[in-house]
Amino acid sequence: MSSNDFDQKPESRNDQPKGHTGAFVVLSTGLVLALAGVGYLLVQSNRLDQNFGDMRDGTQAQISKLGDATSALLEQRMETLNQELKDAQDTAANAIKQARSEAHKQGADIGKKLEAQQQEVADQIAQVKEVATTADSKITEVSSDVNSVKGDVSGVKDDVTGVKQTVASAQADLEKTGADLKRAIGDMGVMSGLIATNSKDLDALRQLGERNYIEFDLTKNMREKKVGNIVIALKQSDPKRNRYTVQIVADDKRVEKKDRSINEPVQLYVGGGHQPYEIVVNQVKKDEVVGYLATPKVTTARR
Repeated sequence: MSSNDFDQKPESRNDQPKGHTGAFVVLSTGLVLALAGVGYLLVQSNRLDQNFGDMRDGTQAQISKLGDATSALLEQRMETLNQELKDAQDTAANAIKQARSEAHKQGADIGKKLEAQQQEVADQIAQVKEVATTADSKITEVSSDVNSVKGDVSGVKDDVTGVKQTVASAQADLEKTGADLKRAIGDMGVMSGLIATNSKDLDALRQLGERNYIEFDLTKNMREKKVGNIVIALKQSDPKRNRYTVQIVADDKRVEKKDRSINEPVQLYVGGGHQPYEIVVNQVKKDEVVGYLATPKVTTARR
């Protein structure tokens, strides 16, 4: 063995501790890193726990606030409902009180009216009794008067018989006169009443009493003349031909009856009546006509 070999062996022994040292360093470093990581994780875990705790506390605080707000809102709503219920009860109570008061008042009024009506009926009954008593006494008086009147009736019967005979005679004369009167078709195509051609005939018509008769005398120099309830104006007269023309105002309407002949019924409806008015001219003179107006006794409206 050479001296070099002897020297080299100790060197190889020194190399083995160096390798263990490096491994130890690596392990130590890894352990430190692991511990550091564990420490970091612990720190993060603590932070998460802290954040979770803070979040839980905040949530609980919000829940508490929400609960308080909800309770306050419910209490406020309950107070409002209670107040509304109380107001409704007060209103109903007032209405009931007022209705009872009105009913009581009306009952009192009805009672007073009934009392007044009863008193009025009692007064009327008393009056009826008084009238009945008076009537009984008057009946007794009338009975005695009737006996005396019966004696007078016999004399009156004799007078009535004489009057009947007089009326019958007058009626016979009137019928005889009426037989001489004439009827004619008026200018409106309506059968007229009896026509008078002179004063005697007109008197007979008046006695018959079928119509009202109003005599007139028109001259041309007159502008208008009121006859009954109409107005007549003479416009032209022709004595040779016994013809004339008149203008009539009735119901605010102006109508001209042109070239009419003597004793011809000139007809017009007035006031919506069923029977016409009739104008009859008996004499035609120069610038003058004489005649009469016949109007219905009773005016009935045309349908």
